[in-house]
Amino acid sequence: MKKKIAKALLSIRAVFLRPDDPFTWASGIKSPVYCDNRLTLGYPDVRKKIEEGIAETVKNYYPEAQALMGTSTAGIAHAAIAAWLLGLPMGYVRGAAKDHGRNNRIEGRIEPGMKVVVIEDLISTAGSCVDTVEALREAGADVLGVVSIFTYGMQKGIDRLAKANVENHSLTNFDTLIEVAAEEGYVKEDQLPMLRKFISSPADWLS
Repeated sequence: MKKKIAKALLSIRAVFLRPDDPFTWASGIKSPVYCDNRLTLGYPDVRKKIEEGIAETVKNYYPEAQALMGTSTAGIAHAAIAAWLLGLPMGYVRGAAKDHGRNNRIEGRIEPGMKVVVIEDLISTAGSCVDTVEALREAGADVLGVVSIFTYGMQKGIDRLAKANVENHSLTNFDTLIEVAAEEGYVKEDQLPMLRKFISSPADWLS
């Protein structure tokens, strides 16, 4: 599955590698990769692979799941489609509570002890993912784990998930992506060490 999803993401440039002309993240870090998994929603063939992959991963690792909860905003559509495939309820967690109406942060039915799986599109440093899990735990949910489309595998993200006792299963990852990218001609084989250095040392991979 990892190679199939990586190939699909590269084919529609949902994940785009540009090691010779890096992108700049909001943090100021120069990155050789740009990821926008929202694009997958516009390509039915790719979307089908992803939603079936999410559903399969939930069934394999969390067969006792009672609901899927998407991260806001990128995880919402994926949670909705995968939940439909699984016949499960879904909801989502806002970045912050609404300032009107019922002031909800969690949208959807959550009951104490309900076993839920969080659906995330992308994990880098895992900050928003852990924040979502903690909001659900505070509401009384039993968060079984996270299923994400893509993860960079950055140590900061791995450490943050471990500290929060959060398990993540991604459909694909950065290591698989760059291997497929080299096989498919998106990048050159001799650029792989530089790309791997970005994951191990994102602040100075260009030095």
